[in-house]
Amino acid sequence: MEMECCSYMLPLVASCFFFLCSFFHALLATRRRSGDVCCGSRHAPRSHPVLGCLVEFYRNRRRLLDWYTGLLAASPSQTVVVERLGARRTVVTANPANVEHLLKANFGNYPKGKPFTEVLGDLLGGGIFNADGEPWRAQRKLVSHEFTARALREQVGAALEAEARARLVPALDAAAAGGGEVDVQELLRQFAFNVICRVSLGADPGDETALPLSRLAAAFDAAAAIVARRGAAPVAAVWKAKRALGVGSEQRLREEVGVIHDAITELVRRGRRKHRSRDDLVSRMAAAGYGNEAIRDMVISFVMAGRDTTSSALTWFFWLMTRHRDVEDEVLGEIESASRTCGRDGDGGVGVGVDLDGSRRMRVLHAALCETMRLYPPVAWDSKHAAGADVLPDGTRVARGDRVTYFPYGMGRMESIWGADAGEFRPRRWLLAPPQDGEGVSPFKFPVFQGGPRACLGKEMAFLQMKFVASAVLRRFELRAVDEGRSPVFVPLLTAHMAGGLRVTVRRRTRQQKGTCCESAVASRTS
Repeated sequence: MEMECCSYMLPLVASCFFFLCSFFHALLATRRRSGDVCCGSRHAPRSHPVLGCLVEFYRNRRRLLDWYTGLLAASPSQTVVVERLGARRTVVTANPANVEHLLKANFGNYPKGKPFTEVLGDLLGGGIFNADGEPWRAQRKLVSHEFTARALREQVGAALEAEARARLVPALDAAAAGGGEVDVQELLRQFAFNVICRVSLGADPGDETALPLSRLAAAFDAAAAIVARRGAAPVAAVWKAKRALGVGSEQRLREEVGVIHDAITELVRRGRRKHRSRDDLVSRMAAAGYGNEAIRDMVISFVMAGRDTTSSALTWFFWLMTRHRDVEDEVLGEIESASRTCGRDGDGGVGVGVDLDGSRRMRVLHAALCETMRLYPPVAWDSKHAAGADVLPDGTRVARGDRVTYFPYGMGRMESIWGADAGEFRPRRWLLAPPQDGEGVSPFKFPVFQGGPRACLGKEMAFLQMKFVASAVLRRFELRAVDEGRSPVFVPLLTAHMAGGLRVTVRRRTRQQKGTCCESAVASRTS
């Protein structure tokens, strides 16, 4: 009986201890900052002594993204300061000048920082997306070389073609033949996961005897959701207490991470044994002298980045195509034109005309994908932690240890950045944008792929994959949302997704439809 009582009391005692520590920490912080005035503070959420903005967080917990967007839009500098219970304050910004300062001009002062790496560390370990300093630079150098290698580009193209032939197109064909529905989001997530497993692990998704990839995918889902809730928690002491005691969601996280580590470690061992005859990422890292644990952490980072980001963007893209038939016609016309240019307007190749060079020529599709990610970015926000005191370009003072968050979701909705039509889906804005740094729009105005020294190395491969899938699907099938009147809910976890998925009906396109789309696209471009 006494042991049973203790098992119930321990979490309560630990939580009280953490709360008291947080209370006194917050009280001292409030006193220290009582005279601190910063740009945009009048537009910050209401802050209470000790509690900080906890009450406002709770009131707006079901609409945090739109709440923050409204606060930032009301601030003259598009920056607000948020006081948090038991933690350093957070500076949140949607100001492109501030974003450039964080990611490029004063990059050295804004690492991810210990609070960030602690949240993700149980899952990502020391992988490139959770590393700072010299470990990050060493991994970045290796990965940068790999992403510029022709062999990797060819391997990605082959993996896309193989997966589309084996599973993506047959699944949509079956739905079209049977007159049923399919969840495009789930289909795309499985496709992206299988592709990244082929490229990074050398694993054949069809061989469940070699490794149960379906169980691995489920473990990634569960673990990612739990660490995302860690990052969004207004009081970090709660999840830290649960982790220390090994209870609740933290116990589940430990179990799922164990599944991930065991599976990846086994594949790393196989890759090391066979690296002379294989061309996947595991084999190349093994050849470069990395140990099993370092390779495991790198692979986990790659899987997390490569699986959900492109599938998230494509899910919203296909939904927007069902709402904007004129844009869909223009995109399809460009796809058909690309297939004729490469002399393959039959169905001999799934991704007709979409190799790396071909994808770079697809300007209309590129614009539609960028516009999709402007409104529905795969990563809604990202944070750094100040290594030293600083002043942002808009005049906001940053103290050592403060969290500084830039907010792509809100930036995509700022009229001060995109004009009065910021809330509208208008891909043509990307075709009319003046050139800047070789691109149409500054990466600090559109930081979906970050910018500066930590700019996404996989950006070109991500666009290749998205254009490949968009071409393979739109060229063969007409997708229509089952509930056309529904406004989907954008859910931001580590990467965003559409709540409830995207259920569509599928019909095969006729050649007459393709021809009509091509003619309308040509007419649109010449008008």
